[in-house]
Amino acid sequence: MAARRIPLVCGNFKLNGSRSMLEGIAKTLNGASLSSNVQVGVAPSAVHLDLMRQKLRSEVMVGAQDCWTKGSGAFTGETSADMLVDLGLEFSIVGHSERREKGETSAEIGEKAAYATSKGLMVIGCIGEKLEHRESGKTMSVITEQMQGYLAALKEEEMWSDMVLAYEPVWAIGTGKTASPEQAQEVHGELRDWLKTNISEKVAAETRILYGGSVTEKNCDELIKKEDIDGFLVGGASLKPEFVQICQAPGN
Repeated sequence: MAARRIPLVCGNFKLNGSRSMLEGIAKTLNGASLSSNVQVGVAPSAVHLDLMRQKLRSEVMVGAQDCWTKGSGAFTGETSADMLVDLGLEFSIVGHSERREKGETSAEIGEKAAYATSKGLMVIGCIGEKLEHRESGKTMSVITEQMQGYLAALKEEEMWSDMVLAYEPVWAIGTGKTASPEQAQEVHGELRDWLKTNISEKVAAETRILYGGSVTEKNCDELIKKEDIDGFLVGGASLKPEFVQICQAPGN
């Protein structure tokens, strides 16, 4: 792993949690031994963002699971990057497959990423293919189509400095199936080559690419050894005490 790419482990709580449950997670993370050389973050539901930022130690980042393309207006139910910044949050996830399944386009997701980075948030932009795409050899064609949304919106090279990519094979999310370290590295490596060809060598070298898709304490150590895997976007396992072990893996 290139030294300039600081490992990142982020927990996506999805639509889970109560005040008492999340206070318990915060207590576990606050008491954990976390490496200063690894960034750790959590993304609770929108209603729990402020609670987690108040309860968690400052070294652990708190961010949203999604954000809107604009700052304010008649957009019922949306959350703006401006609001996240106002809460003292550090990042937002965009483009998760569960939202793409609801109809979000790559173009809209790119707009969300561009607006959030313009407000100083780190953005974790998700990409990933379904099982039928992998089995038919279309993994990279699907991923590069999804990347076009980010490419069109993040028009200047410097806009990529706050971007993190998360490769999440849809067939591995919440299924218990995980891409092998070799499968994950193959996609991460090809994605880095795409960044080099379509943006710049600098962006390719510096952009962190996380792996997501049934990451657990049992497979994280092998995955993180791969050259182009810079950390993890963790789903269900981030709600368990074992999340600490996943956070520690990149620093071991």
